[in-house]
Amino acid sequence: MSVFSRTVLVAGVSIFALSGCAATASPSTTPSPDAAAGAVELSNCGFDVSFDSAPERVITIKSSTTELLLALGLGDRIIGTAFQDGPVPDEWASEASGLTSIAERVPSEEAVLDLEPDLVFAGWESTFSADGAGERADLTSLGINTFVAPSACQSAEQPAQLSFDNVFSDIETVASIFRVDASDLVNDQRDRLAAIDANGDSRTALWFSSGSDTPYVGAGIGAPQLLLDTVGLTNIAADVDSTWAPYNWEAVVDADPDFIVLVDAAWNSADKKIGVLEANPATANLSAVKAGRYLVVPFAASEAGVRSVEAAETLSAQIAELDG
Repeated sequence: MSVFSRTVLVAGVSIFALSGCAATASPSTTPSPDAAAGAVELSNCGFDVSFDSAPERVITIKSSTTELLLALGLGDRIIGTAFQDGPVPDEWASEASGLTSIAERVPSEEAVLDLEPDLVFAGWESTFSADGAGERADLTSLGINTFVAPSACQSAEQPAQLSFDNVFSDIETVASIFRVDASDLVNDQRDRLAAIDANGDSRTALWFSSGSDTPYVGAGIGAPQLLLDTVGLTNIAADVDSTWAPYNWEAVVDADPDFIVLVDAAWNSADKKIGVLEANPATANLSAVKAGRYLVVPFAASEAGVRSVEAAETLSAQIAELDG
């Protein structure tokens, strides 16, 4: 196998979320009974948070968090965004047009504090670090709440196997923090989910997120696995107990998947990944590469959240188009 210069991967799903058919939430994401009296108390990735009132000044880090607030009609609460993975879908583009980016990647704590937010809402737990947006305890001590998309938790309370009930519960939990009703959003998503054609017919797929020397792939317990299951595809890395994980090209060649899912991000495009596959003599001979059987998912839609149903819809549509 030829040697590639390694690309950095940031691991990583437009649809609406939640509903009157409310998903069953785990204890870690169920609002406290005190919510009706004004307090919403949660354990979030093992970190206790309390919201005495709905946040008014929010910094969103990662597209998944920005787009969820837009889908809930809360774009006016966003005072700054960071680490956006791509363009906002057309349905929210008008509301998003006035949003201000404060950093291309994870903002510094100084940049966060300059905006005086009352909430930093992050799509990744790793956002909150001393060399990132700040430690959660430190921000809390300054009167700034923090919240991580629950399905993205890894240090604690990570879903053992992500389901759409988890996805919808996450949306409802965020809605509860802001004291808004997500039922129409969730009902719509449930209806759309039920209409998806699982036309993968148990054929195999590689979820290729990033990497050259070593591929970083969608593994067996997170959003990639959920989406592949939803459209009836068999993940060749399903036995890896992780959301995303390093893999190896030898295993990919041995599996010779029927489809390759390419995650398209502003910093690591689907075209770039096709170049990686075609430049390596071993992967260039994969059946999916020779036949161009690629399925493309925008990075923002590849993460558990308000665009997960849309991601499954588009995967099913692309399979149908390739099957001709």
